[in-house]
Amino acid sequence: MASKLSKLSEERTSYALLVLPALLLFLFVMAFPVIFSVLLSFSTYRRGLILDMANHGWGGLSAYRTILSDPLFYVALRNNIYIVLVSLFGQIPLGFFLAYILSRGLIKGTDFFQSMIYLPNVIAAVIIGILFRRFFLGSQSVLLEIQQRFFNPEAVYIPSASDLIPVLIVILWMYTGIYMLIFLANLQKIDVSIIEASKIDGASEGQTLRYIILPALSGVIVTCAILAISGSLRSFDLIWIMTEGRPADTTSVLSIYMYKKAFRQAPDYPVANAISTVMVIICFILIGLTRFVEKRFSSGD
Repeated sequence: MASKLSKLSEERTSYALLVLPALLLFLFVMAFPVIFSVLLSFSTYRRGLILDMANHGWGGLSAYRTILSDPLFYVALRNNIYIVLVSLFGQIPLGFFLAYILSRGLIKGTDFFQSMIYLPNVIAAVIIGILFRRFFLGSQSVLLEIQQRFFNPEAVYIPSASDLIPVLIVILWMYTGIYMLIFLANLQKIDVSIIEASKIDGASEGQTLRYIILPALSGVIVTCAILAISGSLRSFDLIWIMTEGRPADTTSVLSIYMYKKAFRQAPDYPVANAISTVMVIICFILIGLTRFVEKRFSSGD
C-alpha cells in the first residue's frame, strides 16, 4: 500500500513539474494582463507609475459609466455587430458552400480555385486596406471615376456612415477562404461510402447535405462561429487603414474606440481598459448564445 502511495506521489510530482512551465507562461502572458487590465478599468490612472495606486486611487465603476453614457460607444458597438453578422451569416455559409462544391468535385480546377479563394489571407491586411480604400473611398477613388464616366459626370465623394459597407465587403472577401479550408478539411474526413450508400438508396443531393453532411459538421460550424465572433470583435487594422473611423467616428468599431481613448489626445487608460473588458464580456455572451443554439439544434434532431 505504501509503495502504491509513493508511486502515485511520484507521478503527481512528475505531472506537476511538466505542467508548471506552461502554467507559469500562461499566467504571465495571458492571465496577468487580463486581470491587470480589469483592475486598471476600476482605477483613476492617467500617467506615471502604474502601480502607484496611492496617488491614482480607485474610480469604481466611473469608467464603465463613462462609456455607457457616450453615444460613440453605441455607434462602435453597432458597427461591430454588423461585422459579426457578416462573419456569421456571410463568411461561414459562403465558406461552407465553396468547400462543398470543391469537395464534391462539382467544378473543375479544384486546386486553382482553392488557392485563389484563400489568397487574400496571404496578403497583409494593411496592403488590402490601402488597395480597397483607393478603389472604394476618396475623391480620387476608382469607384467614383467609374460613376463619373458612365453614370453621373457630376458625382462627388461625400464621406458618410455608408463607408462601412466597403469595409464589410472586403471583410467578407478576405476571410471566407479560412472557413473554406476548415470545412474542406473536415468534409474530407466524412466516409465516402456513407454518402454513396445514401445515393444508392435514392437520396438527393439536398437530403445528403441535410441528413449526413451538416450533422457531421455541427461541431466544426460551432468552432467557426466562435472564431468569427472573436475575430470580428477585435477587428482593427483593416478598418483603421480604410476609414480610421471617419467621418466623425461613424465607421468606428470598439477596438478603434478603445485605441483612441488610450493613445489619442488625452489618454484615458481606465476607460480604454473598461472598453476592452466590455468587449470580452460581449464575446463570452455571443459564444454562450452560439453554444445554446447548437445544443437546442442538436436536441431538436
